[in-house]
Amino acid sequence: MVGYDMVRDSLEMRRKPGWLITGFIVVQVVLLAFATSNVSGQTVSTEQASEELAESELNGYPVTGVLGDTIVYVFTRTGATQPKERARLISERIRTLFELDIFNKDSVILHEDEGAFDIVYQDKIIVHLTEKEAKFQEKGLESFALEARNAIAESIADARDTFSLKRVLTRIAYGVLGLLTLSVVVWLVGRGFRKLLAYIEAKKEKLLKNLTYKDYTFLTAEQEMRGIVFLLNALKWVVIIVIVYFALSLIFSIFPLTRSWANLLLDYVRKPVISILIAVKDFLPNLFAIIVIALVMRYFIKFIKYIFKEIDAEKLKIPDFHADWAMPTYGIVRVLLYAFTLVLIFPYLPGSDSNVFRGVSVFIGLLISLGSSSAISNMVAGLVITYMRPFKIGDRIKIGEISGTVIEKTLLVTRLQTIKNEEITIPNSTLLSSNTMNYSAMAQKEGLLIHTTVTIGYDVPWRTMHQTLMAAAKKTSGIKESPEPFVLQTALEDFYVAYQINAYTNDARKMVLILSELHQNIQDECNARGIEIMSPHYRAMRDGNNTTIPTDYLDQDYKAPAFQVQVKKDPEP
Repeated sequence: MVGYDMVRDSLEMRRKPGWLITGFIVVQVVLLAFATSNVSGQTVSTEQASEELAESELNGYPVTGVLGDTIVYVFTRTGATQPKERARLISERIRTLFELDIFNKDSVILHEDEGAFDIVYQDKIIVHLTEKEAKFQEKGLESFALEARNAIAESIADARDTFSLKRVLTRIAYGVLGLLTLSVVVWLVGRGFRKLLAYIEAKKEKLLKNLTYKDYTFLTAEQEMRGIVFLLNALKWVVIIVIVYFALSLIFSIFPLTRSWANLLLDYVRKPVISILIAVKDFLPNLFAIIVIALVMRYFIKFIKYIFKEIDAEKLKIPDFHADWAMPTYGIVRVLLYAFTLVLIFPYLPGSDSNVFRGVSVFIGLLISLGSSSAISNMVAGLVITYMRPFKIGDRIKIGEISGTVIEKTLLVTRLQTIKNEEITIPNSTLLSSNTMNYSAMAQKEGLLIHTTVTIGYDVPWRTMHQTLMAAAKKTSGIKESPEPFVLQTALEDFYVAYQINAYTNDARKMVLILSELHQNIQDECNARGIEIMSPHYRAMRDGNNTTIPTDYLDQDYKAPAFQVQVKKDPEP
């Protein structure tokens, strides 16, 4: 029984992970605060990431701000400075302005110089823009220069505002608040699951019952309780992991330098979900096609089943097609139709055109073909036997040395029940290669001819013996009156004559019992008629010995004859 101590220990173990998670998240906040203070190092890595992105742009390289935002693209070179180098130098100038003690975005001005514009801050040129640069942007030079000036000024101002002490402290406060909230939520989730387990433990006598079927118990109440504890524990951890996962994404989004982490965490979930939804949407037409094919084939198979059932019930008769072929043939047709259905559905299955899917299909087919050679031979033999019709269910047959009643026929094996109530399973391949003797095939029509042999000495007239055996056969239950039984004399041996009594019966399954009763009646008739049934090697001296006939058949005053001795004397001379 799952006691209170087990549940209590399980609940106590569940309290610890909440504090561990809280400590882990606090460490993350400290690291985030440190990352916030280390601005310049992070901006370099951000610039490098942006430069790598620029490789995909056609002849253009981005000028990035302190926060990693793209301000403008550079397409032309100045003197010997290539566009990529120009973009890097402009980005460094912007970071230099960001690091000034005092920055006024209104001091970023445009200065026109011989058909070009310079963006200047306190007599320091940030970037030189030409007409050729503007043409790449498909804009006028003046409007392009004004947009670039405003973008640079706003980028620097936003970065300084973002990394101001007030903003940093505010974000840290939000992060700590988020961590505290997360800790409370994790604690509440753990407490909720503990309450639920405690409730189930208190009500388990009413809620949990043994799952039984007849005399077999699948699950006891204790096993069900252990399963519930395990499932609730697993569910609790799943809920906590999901909450922590999305909470960390939210906390990372508070800090500018970790927002990419938040997006990355969300992408880990969002992209697979979107991929699944897109795959489901794309699969819907194929799914409808599969449903239509399955429904059509289902009702077609039902129609085929109805036809074969009518043949099996002999309501529908087809020339040269026996009724007992109907259901086996239906089984074959059904398998073929199922295979045809799979062939139709296969192209609509997801991944059916991939090499991996095809390789797995070929591998499975190879395993089945190599591992089922004997099974296939038995199935083929089962089909041959079905259409050969050597026997049917209920027939009394003999295969080799095995005799019994057929109780089951399948594609793989045939099962017999012997007179001793033994069940014997014979593979169809073995049965097909053996001789089969069917006792029931003609029993219902002309009758099965059963026979037995008895040996009688030459002292008994053969006509008397014929009458005796005929009388014994007519007294036996299960023997047909017509055709009448008959006797054959099968041998004339040195000491006896072999008489074979033959009789017809319609019940082949009781042939052993009928023969047993026939033997009893033969004994009774022979004893009643004073006929001794003796072994060929039986020896008796008649004078002075009792007869072999049972005393019930002898007269009450019967006495064993005395020895008779005759002495002959030679005549006197």
